[in-house]
Formats: sequence, C-alpha cells, structure tokens
Amino acid sequence: MAYAITLHLLAATIWVGGMFFAYVALRPAAAQLLDPPQRLPLWAKTFQRFFVWVWACVIILPATGYWMVLFIFDGFGHAGIYIHIMHLLGIVMIAIFIFLYFKPYQGLKREIDNKDFPQAAKNLNVIRGLIAINLTLGLVTIVIASLGRYF
Repeated sequence: MAYAITLHLLAATIWVGGMFFAYVALRPAAAQLLDPPQRLPLWAKTFQRFFVWVWACVIILPATGYWMVLFIFDGFGHAGIYIHIMHLLGIVMIAIFIFLYFKPYQGLKREIDNKDFPQAAKNLNVIRGLIAINLTLGLVTIVIASLGRYF
C-alpha cells in the first residue's frame, strides 16, 4: 500500500508541479526574453522532455489509484465521494493531455519544422489554454485529495 500511495503522490506532484512551473515561471520569462522564432522551439523542446514524464504519470496515476480503490477501499462502492470526484477529474485530465499531445503539440512541432511560426504560435496558444485547464483541475484534485476524507 505504501508503494502505491508514494507512486501516486509522486506522479501527481510531477505532473501538476511541472504544469505550474511551465505556466507560472517559464511562460512569462520566455515571453519577456525571447522572440517567437526562439520561444517556439524552446517550448517544443521543453514539452518533448516534460511529456515523457507526463506519459509515465498518465500510466502510474490510474494504475495506483485503481489499486488503492480495490485494496484500501474494497471497491468504488465503499469509497467516499471525494474518491469518485478525484477519479472523474483524473479521467478528464488524462483525456485533455492525450488530445493536447496528439493534436496541438504535434502541430506545433510540424509547424516549427516548416518554419510556419504564426501557425505554431496558434498551436502553442491552444496548448497553453489546455495546460491552464489541466493545471486548475490538478490543483482542485490535490485539494480534494487532501481534504476530502474530512468532509
């Protein structure tokens, strides 16, 4: 049980923390210091490295979450409503990430390779919006995970 909880918490921290860093720290710094032809490849390379970790989190979080539901709570029927809400939010976050990865992120890379920076910037704006949504959902999920059993 300790391994599942630890892996679950580490995966959530990596994913949500990475989004927080990208959105709150890297994004404003890159916008202030770099022109779009430099900024867009920076984002593509940053996402390339970060998304490897997110894919791992997308596998680890549901695997450990379902394991805990089955072996700690004896199934969803015995789990509190906060577990069901975390489950729903996790599914939504994973769906958003999968869409983000296969649609605007692939477009961003393709348009950078083609030196179509205006279209690459449009893809980056879509990614930015989806990350803002997922960051918000991730932070809400952390609050629910932390406080849920007390309500």
